[in-house]
Amino acid sequence: MQKLFILLLFLLATSFSAGAEPWYPWRSDAAGLDTIASRFAPPPGYHRTSETPGSFGDWLRHLPLKPEGSPVHLYDGRLKPNQQAHCAVIDIDAGDSDLQQCADAVMRLRAEYLYSRAAYNRIHFNFTSGDTAHYSRWRQGFRPVVHGNRVDWRNSATADDSYDNFRDYLDSVFMYAGTWSLSQELHPRRNARDIAIGDVFIKGGFPGHAVIVVDMAVDPESGDKAFLLAQSYMPAQDIHVLRNPASRDGSPWYHLPRNGKLRTPEWDFRITELKTFDDAITQLSGLNRGVTPHHGQ
Repeated sequence: MQKLFILLLFLLATSFSAGAEPWYPWRSDAAGLDTIASRFAPPPGYHRTSETPGSFGDWLRHLPLKPEGSPVHLYDGRLKPNQQAHCAVIDIDAGDSDLQQCADAVMRLRAEYLYSRAAYNRIHFNFTSGDTAHYSRWRQGFRPVVHGNRVDWRNSATADDSYDNFRDYLDSVFMYAGTWSLSQELHPRRNARDIAIGDVFIKGGFPGHAVIVVDMAVDPESGDKAFLLAQSYMPAQDIHVLRNPASRDGSPWYHLPRNGKLRTPEWDFRITELKTFDDAITQLSGLNRGVTPHHGQ
């Protein structure tokens, strides 16, 4: 009987991790959504990469989109001045404060994915000081108390596993983390040709910028990869899929540039600034820059 019980648990866990449909916690219903995968056909001759069901790549590829032609709004409801940078708007809130900027949008998507998989213990990000903010501790009621460059965690709130409390956790992360901390936390892609969905082009700085790969296709003959990018920006705004300013035919698909510089509508990246969440470094190499709330990171 005990062996049968263990087998049933294993089968349940396997079916959940491998075969579950993508779930987007901020939405009550994902049926019939217009998604990145449904709206954007791969370039001619390319085929979408095979992504494991339940993986981060599969989840990003099926992110829901707002209706075609939707503008990008700032966190306060105003229109973003530059409406020429995007080709689609992801159907996810930007919050009601100027917090969810560029690196924050990347962390939001990563955290939402892990939350959707109930992988709560894997949700953690580093503050700019190097202190790690674990969602699992936040759920238990621990909150950061900042003293100059030092952060103490105190059990000062009621345990709460609600989605609203999860969003409060993310706002705290957005306040004290940014491109610098995230760039130190991610693992460099040693070979850019290994680029995958979920990878991040990131320039850590004050300010810096970050964009995330949300879909990918490959030419089966040459092996060349094409990919879509998404970002938020300053001030906090809707996360949106980027146009490709170097495209001659208006295609939003990007390719790795031969000159080593990736041009996006509002930032240029070096190929060496490509990083991944896989095998992510959890410490900040001993560098301490304080925990002052970030602005423009």
